[in-house]
Amino acid sequence: MLSVTIELFLFYIEMEKFLTITLKESNLSMHKFAKGAVVGLFSLAIAACSSSPEEDLKVKKSSPDILYSQARTSMELGNFSKAVRSLEALDSRYPFGPHKTQVQLDLIFAYYKLDDAASGIANIDRFIRLNPTHKDIDYVYYMRGLVNMQSDNYMFHDMLDIDRTDRDPKVAQDAFNDFDRLIKSYPKSKYAPDAAKRMLYLKNRLAKYSINVAEYYIKMNAWSAASTRAQSVMETYPGTTSTERALEIMAEAYGELGQEKLRENVLSVMKINFPNNKMLSR
Repeated sequence: MLSVTIELFLFYIEMEKFLTITLKESNLSMHKFAKGAVVGLFSLAIAACSSSPEEDLKVKKSSPDILYSQARTSMELGNFSKAVRSLEALDSRYPFGPHKTQVQLDLIFAYYKLDDAASGIANIDRFIRLNPTHKDIDYVYYMRGLVNMQSDNYMFHDMLDIDRTDRDPKVAQDAFNDFDRLIKSYPKSKYAPDAAKRMLYLKNRLAKYSINVAEYYIKMNAWSAASTRAQSVMETYPGTTSTERALEIMAEAYGELGQEKLRENVLSVMKINFPNNKMLSR
């Protein structure tokens, strides 16, 4: 459990930095409240992850059936830290036991509930490699998308209503690819409809990131780069909430570059799709 404790400590340090930066100008009482919440969450997490020597010894002496029963009970009670201890013991001590594949599937879910993306992805990829034709392989691909999508979310950004779509979108892109793979490979999967909905959310998130990049180029007066990036939004993420802004950036960039014909073409598209846009009245 030492590695988990270290990860939680690093999380606490990062949260301290985050609160110092983002709440620097905010109300002091709000700052203290948020910091207190972080400390409380950190303490609870440490308590949840800790285990006594007696418990560890009990786990080592337990039979496969007893270990698995304990793990299932812990999961049903929502104690995923304890469940992981039993499941990891099963996985390492009885790799060919009667519950081997179900143990791996339960571990994937438990890591997801603990927000342990690294362990979750490692176990997912191992399961896919060892069980490519398993009857629940569609679920595993779905879970891969969920784990990556979870990695792209940051709870405290949502709590404080901070827009961070400018952050590195790699895991969001990975999640999008995971769901896309699930839908294309297993279109009749019961997880496909939800995966499709999540892809729409991720598509908007990725498009907004590209818009942020394009707007940065505008600040740098890199008009050609800005138009190219905005055009990529139209081509790669059509129909997203960023479409109108992409057209605006393209029209502005082409105007700055002296590409009047291209600018007029963009304005024509804008007139059809966004007739109330302010750029059309200039």
